[in-house]
Amino acid sequence: MALQVGIVGLPNVGKSTLFNALSNAKAEAANFPFCTIEPNVGVISVPDERLDILKGLVSPEKVVPTVIEFVDIAGLVKGASKGEGLGNKFLANIREVDAIVHVVRCFQDENIVHVEGKVNPVFDKEVIDTELQLKDLESVDKKIIKVQKVAKIGDAQAKKDLAALEKYKKGLESGLNARAVEVTDEEKTVIADLQLLTVKPVIYVANVDEDSLHKDNEFVEKLKKNVEPENAQVIKICAAIESQIAELDLEERQMFLEEYGLKEPGLHRLIRASYQLLDLITYFTAGKQEVRAWTIRKGWKAPAAAGVIHTDFERGFIKAEVIKLADYQAYKTEVACKEAGKISIEGKEYVVQDGDIMHFRFNV
Repeated sequence: MALQVGIVGLPNVGKSTLFNALSNAKAEAANFPFCTIEPNVGVISVPDERLDILKGLVSPEKVVPTVIEFVDIAGLVKGASKGEGLGNKFLANIREVDAIVHVVRCFQDENIVHVEGKVNPVFDKEVIDTELQLKDLESVDKKIIKVQKVAKIGDAQAKKDLAALEKYKKGLESGLNARAVEVTDEEKTVIADLQLLTVKPVIYVANVDEDSLHKDNEFVEKLKKNVEPENAQVIKICAAIESQIAELDLEERQMFLEEYGLKEPGLHRLIRASYQLLDLITYFTAGKQEVRAWTIRKGWKAPAAAGVIHTDFERGFIKAEVIKLADYQAYKTEVACKEAGKISIEGKEYVVQDGDIMHFRFNV
């Protein structure tokens, strides 16, 4: 599954520094707006200690983690919805991603210019929110005009669609993101073709200085309070430190983390949170050739999960053999799990659970 998370924010908030740390790529990070012109894409492994457990049990030739693509998108400025700065390019790039990581500057540094002249995380967040809302409003208004014509001749479905569109229009005009507008599941389908920008799920990253890693500064506190109505997650990260951590080998990295009183890199939390934000789970296949993690949507049934490996697996699905990780750990081998009756045989209606170890039987 080619899943993409877009990293967005005003210029000079730390987007490219964060991206560099995530992917260990070298997207240019410079002290001026728009240093990222074309979106940089990095394929990032999702940290998962369960792979290490399976590696120890199976001793495979290789281990393949599941991944997410992170996209570093050019900085947005006020007026982007009208084409200011790189607005049109930014909006086109963000429309293509599945979710958004919104980086907000929550640190003071006189050596790093702020595009609006001062550090104000709530203002920064609202600049981007407003620009995206204005663009979404434009899309909704265009569809309203089309649907109104059909509704006027008495089409019942068009009238329902129009009512849903009016809800979104009212919400966007009042400063709500589309994802925060209260609508039914049926009403959500009305705007599916519009690819609205503010309907995408979001994580806010508060980019802080070293002193604020363990205790929120005033900027972080203001940001958290502001996003409370959205029920969105705020992850606190020092992008500069994360960038240094990414350059170290594993042994040095652990010493570095201990020095700063950190249990793990903040980027690991961000990657896992992004995975969860997209409502994804992982199942595993385990054999001597490889142990591999596979990404699927929560709630998928066994045939669809098999189809991620190969479409033939889904078309010819017969059944799935499933082992729970805890049982694999307890009995050590697949053979021992089978002898203990810990391998379940599941059919087409089985809903795959996070952490399942699966083997599929299928007809070619």
